[in-house]
Amino acid sequence: MKAVTLVALSVATAVLAPAARAGEPKYKIIDLGVIGTDTGSQAMGISPNGNIVVGRSLGSDSQAYSWTPKGGMVALPNLAKRNFAIANGANNSGTVVGTSVLDWRGDSPVPVIWNHGTVSQLQMPFGYTVGEAFGVNAAGVVAGAVGSGPTQRAALFTGGKGSVITATTSDGSFMNVAFGINKTGLVIGSGVDPHNAAVNVGLVYNSITGKMTNLGALNGADGALAFGVSNDGYVVGSSMFEQGPGLPFIWSSSHGIVPISLPAGTFQGSAHGVNDEGWAVGVASGNYAVPFLYAGGSTYTVQSLLPAGSGWDLSTNTSSSALAITDAGTIIGTGVHNGLTHGYEMELIPSVPEPATSAMLFAGLGVIGLGAARRQRQGA
Repeated sequence: MKAVTLVALSVATAVLAPAARAGEPKYKIIDLGVIGTDTGSQAMGISPNGNIVVGRSLGSDSQAYSWTPKGGMVALPNLAKRNFAIANGANNSGTVVGTSVLDWRGDSPVPVIWNHGTVSQLQMPFGYTVGEAFGVNAAGVVAGAVGSGPTQRAALFTGGKGSVITATTSDGSFMNVAFGINKTGLVIGSGVDPHNAAVNVGLVYNSITGKMTNLGALNGADGALAFGVSNDGYVVGSSMFEQGPGLPFIWSSSHGIVPISLPAGTFQGSAHGVNDEGWAVGVASGNYAVPFLYAGGSTYTVQSLLPAGSGWDLSTNTSSSALAITDAGTIIGTGVHNGLTHGYEMELIPSVPEPATSAMLFAGLGVIGLGAARRQRQGA
């Protein structure tokens, strides 16, 4: 990403999100529910346009689902003889990807794809019998991994057929898990330094040019893990020393790796999702799991963004998460609602624009901001 692009994005954030400038953003929250008589659910991913949430419903088995505002939660079909699955990602066209396993232990994982209500196993490269799928972009290219343990490698699935990502950095570091892919073909994930097994390597792979880039580490750390990527190229994750407790970060090609401050009362954390405005979500921890939102240079607990009396606990349990955020600011994750662990969707409540906003727009300073707003409406 060029430096001028990042500056333009900063202007866009000022125009489109006065809540981040003037005070805490405010949200309403939706309980995604469960499948049938299941006892709980988790939300794992959301399509860029915010229309489809995916995850798993939990009962006697693990049932992958897709959720839409109109249709609610719908069970996704299983592969034959497999009743345990999780959906991890979706694109705007309704393609959903995830992993199917044999049992609660997660035995024999295989990558799967759901298209128009039909499930199929993604074809793994020759010699691999296990794998996972984590993300899918607008072109239907799926990011994931094949193999396990020392033989695990990051993989891309195009047209249902998988191939190992073989590119390395200049020092030989390679990607062993691909957690996401954006519309321009940037793939992010974690990797291995063959010269130092004690270091995590956060990587970005450009699937168009074939270049693999090491994200580096925060000051005082020596490694990183990358978990989320936006269409504009922001990357988020966690940076740590010798695979110890990590701290959340946001990265761009122009500014490198930058720390995200932790919520009060927490000492470690990771960022999992990021949008084109540089807003990021993740989970910090102290005594509990504390989902957070990073917006406009400030970090907020997700709990503080909800109205009082919502019935949701997103700060005093170990089950809560915030895993993805759309360009419109919609957040998904898992929390405790009236004592039950359920997936949620949080929708940003628009703030009233300040008078200066209109002046900025008419002065031509909001061109990039208007483009971002248009992308939000079109689901780009």
